[in-house]
Amino acid sequence: MFSMSQPNLLANKKRRYILPCHISKESTNAVSFQWAAFPIEMSNVSMMIPSPSGSKLLVVRNPENDSPTKFEIWGPSLVEKEFYVPASAHGSVYSDGWFEGISWNSDETLIAYVAEEPAPSKPTFTTFGYKKDNSTDKECGSWKGQGDWEEEWGETYAGKRQPALFIIDVNSGVVRPVEGIGKSLSVGQVVWAPSREGLEQYLVFVGWPSDNRKLGIKYCYNRPCALYAVKAPFSKVEVHQSGTNAANDVSPIKLTQSISSAFFPRFSPDGKLLIFLSARSSVDSWAHSATDSLHKIDWSFSGKPTPDATIVDVVPIVMCPEDGCFPGLYCFSVLSRPWLSDGYTMILSSIWGSTQVIISVNVISGNILRISPGDSSFSWNMLALDGDNIIAVCSSPVDVPAIKYGSLACKVSAETSWSWLDVSSPISRCSEKVTSLLSSRQFSNMRIPVRDISENLTKGASKPYEAIFVSSKTQSRNVCDPLIVVLHGGPHSVSLSSFSKSLAFLSSLGYSLLIVNYRGSLGFGEEAVQSLPGKIGSQDVNDVLAAIDHVIEKGLANPSKISVLGGSHGGFLTTHLIGQAPDKFAAAVARNPVCNLALMVGTSDIPDWCYAETFGEEGKTNFTEATSSEHLDAFYRKSPILHVSKVRTPTLFLLGAKDLRVPMSTGLQYARALKEKGGVDVKVIVFPEDTHALDRPQSDYESFLNIGVWFKKYCK
Repeated sequence: MFSMSQPNLLANKKRRYILPCHISKESTNAVSFQWAAFPIEMSNVSMMIPSPSGSKLLVVRNPENDSPTKFEIWGPSLVEKEFYVPASAHGSVYSDGWFEGISWNSDETLIAYVAEEPAPSKPTFTTFGYKKDNSTDKECGSWKGQGDWEEEWGETYAGKRQPALFIIDVNSGVVRPVEGIGKSLSVGQVVWAPSREGLEQYLVFVGWPSDNRKLGIKYCYNRPCALYAVKAPFSKVEVHQSGTNAANDVSPIKLTQSISSAFFPRFSPDGKLLIFLSARSSVDSWAHSATDSLHKIDWSFSGKPTPDATIVDVVPIVMCPEDGCFPGLYCFSVLSRPWLSDGYTMILSSIWGSTQVIISVNVISGNILRISPGDSSFSWNMLALDGDNIIAVCSSPVDVPAIKYGSLACKVSAETSWSWLDVSSPISRCSEKVTSLLSSRQFSNMRIPVRDISENLTKGASKPYEAIFVSSKTQSRNVCDPLIVVLHGGPHSVSLSSFSKSLAFLSSLGYSLLIVNYRGSLGFGEEAVQSLPGKIGSQDVNDVLAAIDHVIEKGLANPSKISVLGGSHGGFLTTHLIGQAPDKFAAAVARNPVCNLALMVGTSDIPDWCYAETFGEEGKTNFTEATSSEHLDAFYRKSPILHVSKVRTPTLFLLGAKDLRVPMSTGLQYARALKEKGGVDVKVIVFPEDTHALDRPQSDYESFLNIGVWFKKYCK
C-alpha cells in the first residue's frame, strides 16, 4: 500500500490517499506492479499500521477537539473492531515521526502506543469565587479557568505537554497506561521486546527528561535521551501488588547509561541484539544536528533487562571522510523491520554529501556498503523492505519522484551487488507541460574549494563543500539566465539532490539555481559540521559568496542578475548577505529569517541554539535563561541587523505568526528597520495560522507565487 498526499488548496489541508498494488517478481530482471485503478482517500486518518503478519491493519483517527480517539482494526474485507478511547484516558495519539511509536506484539493481541497524557483538570469558578467540588463544563453559573501553565515541546508541538505510553487490547478494547514511568520522562518510539517462554514481556522505549525546561525538539537532535525497558501490563491478568518492591518492579530500567543519546530502537530478527541510533555528537556539542552513530546491546540474556549492559559501536562517528568514501551516518528515520533475510544486515537511508543514498550495514562486522547506484547523482530513499527486496523512490531537482525496485543480485560478501529496476507507476506521472519544462532543465553537483584556509581549520573543514547547480540545457555561455541562490536552514541541515516542487517551479520560470551546502551542512563528516558553531555570519556567508564567484568565473551566471532566497538560518544568511555584500544581489526573499539573535534568544523555543551557534564550544557553559548584557551584545554583533544600514536590495519577507522557532518579531523588526532607513523596496506577508515551515497548502502556494513575481520584477 502506497501512502500519498495531495494539497487541497480550497480546504487548505492535505488529502491523504492509499494506492494498493500487487507486486510479483517474474524473474531476476523483471518485476510486475499491478496498480489499483484508483486511489482510496483516507479521510481524518492519522496513522495506519499493519500487524506483523499483514493480516490486520490498525487505523487511528485522532480527534480535532475533546472527542474520543478512534481505533479501528481492519481485516481483509471489513472493519472487524472499533474502539473509542475517551479524552479522560488519553489525548491524541502521536503521529509526528519523532515521539510517534505504535507497535503490535508478536501474537497480535496487544498494541503499545504513545499518546498525550490526559489533560489535568482545570479549576472551576463561579461569581462567588473558586469552587472546590467537581462540576461539568456545562453547569450554569460556573466556568472553567486556565489552571497552571505547563511547558510544551515547542515548534509544531503546541498543546503537547507529556507523551505517555499506553497499551490497548485488540480483542476487548481495554486501554491501560504503562505504570512506573512518571512525569519526569516524555516517552516515544516504543517497541515490544522479543517474548520468551515463561518470562515477563517488556517494552523498550525512548525517554526524554522533561521534569524541568522543555526546549524545542523539532529538528533538534541535541536533546538528551535514553532507551528504557519497562514491564508491559496485560489486560488479561490483574496483578495486585503493594510495597516498595512492587514499585521498584514496575520502574523503567535505563538501558543506555553510558551514552547521552539513544533512539530508534530495533531488535534483530533472532531477538538477540538491540540496535539503536545515537546523536551523542549533537548532545555533547549542542549542535542541533550532527553525525549519527549506530550501536548494539546484547539481548540474549535470560531474566529481566539490566542497566549495566555493554554498548558496542557498530558504526562510529566519522570525523573526516576520505574523498568519495562513507561520510558518516545521517539518518532521520528507520523502517520498523529494516533487515535483510540474513538477519544481520540492516538497510538505511542516509545522507552522503548533497545526495541521499541507501546503505547496508552488517551489524556483526560493521561493514558498510552503498547499495543505491554509486554512479547516480539522484537522491534515493527507501520506502519498504521485504526479504532481500527493496522498494525505493528516486528523484532529482529536475526529475519527479520515480519508484525503483531493488533486489540482492549477489550475496558473496566481496562481491555484494544489487540490481535496480524501473517501475512504471501512476505516482510519477505528471502533465505534458510539466514534463516538457523539466526536460529542458539539467543539474550537476559542484565542489567548491574553501577560500582562505587557515592553520586553525581542521582537515574536514578545509575540504571542498558542495552546491547543486540547476540550469537550462540550452543556456548559451554568452547569455546567462538570472540566478537564484538557495540557502537551507539549520544551519546543520542539507539541501539534497531530490525533487522539490517549489524549486522546480522557480527553475521552470527561466532561472538558474545555485543551491549551496555551505560548511556546517550535514553529509560531509563531523569536522565539517563542527567548523561552523561560533562562526555564523562569517564562515557561512563567505562560503556562499565563494560559491557565487565560482559559477560567475565559470561563465554560468551574470553578476548583475543574482538574487537570494533562504528560510530560517537560510534567511539569516540572506539578510546577512544583502548587508555584507550590498551590491551583489538584485533581489532577496527571506522566509521566517533569523535577523536579530539578541531578540530571538528571549522569545524562541530554542534559546540554546542562539548560544551554541554564537559562542561555539563555549555556548554550553555560557547558556542561561537570564541573558547578560555582554551576551546580548555578542548576539547583536553576530546578527544581520548589525548591517541593516548598508542594505540596498529589494527584499520580500514571508512570516508565520505562530512560529515558535524564529518568532516573527525578529523578521518584522528587520523589515521595519529597512522601511525606516528608506531607499529600499520592502514587502511583508504574514500568514496568521502558520508555524516555522510555512507549509500549509494556501501559504505555500501564495509564498512561491509572490517569490516568482518578486524575482521577475527585479531580476528579469
